[in-house]
Amino acid sequence: MPQLISPDPRFRVSFLAAVQENLAEGESFGDTLKRELAVYGDSWHEPDGFARYVAAVREEELEEGRRPDGFVPGSWYWYVDGETYLGRIQVRHRLTPHLRDYGGHIGYGVRPAARRNGHATAMLRGVLPYARALGLERVLVTCDTTNVGSRKVIEANGGEFEDERGGKLRFWILTGR
Repeated sequence: MPQLISPDPRFRVSFLAAVQENLAEGESFGDTLKRELAVYGDSWHEPDGFARYVAAVREEELEEGRRPDGFVPGSWYWYVDGETYLGRIQVRHRLTPHLRDYGGHIGYGVRPAARRNGHATAMLRGVLPYARALGLERVLVTCDTTNVGSRKVIEANGGEFEDERGGKLRFWILTGR
C-alpha cells in the first residue's frame, strides 16, 4: 500500500527512473527538477551522490538549513509503494508574497507512469496532518488554470476556491479535516 515517507536513499533507482519519465514528458515539477539536475545531476546516479542529495532535501525543512536563496523552509515527503517511488509532495512552512500569489504552501507531482491512479489525491490528503503539526490551520494550494486533474485533486481534498492570479487557481484547504 502506498505511503508518505521522508526522502530516503534506498529509492535512488526508482526515483531516477521517475526523473527520466518527467524529462521525457517535458515536466520539471515547477523549476525544482531543473534546479536539482543542475546541482546534483552529475552525482546522484552514484549511491553516495544520491545520499548527499537526500540529505540536502531533508535539510531544507530546517529553519537554519541550506536551501536556495529566497526559499522558505519546506518539508518534502515521497510517496512510495514497496520499493517504487511514485511521487513527491512538499509543505512550505510559510508563505512569501510570491508563494501567496502563485505557489502556495503545498506542491506535488506524480511520476508519469503512476498518474491517474488517485495517488495525488492520496498524497495531498496524507500530508495535511503534517501541515497541521507545523501549526498551519489551513493551507494554500494552487494549480495552473489549465490543469484540470490537479484542480480535481485539490477539490477532492476540500479545497475552497478563492480566486485566479496570473494563470493560477488558488484554493484553501483546512488541515484539521
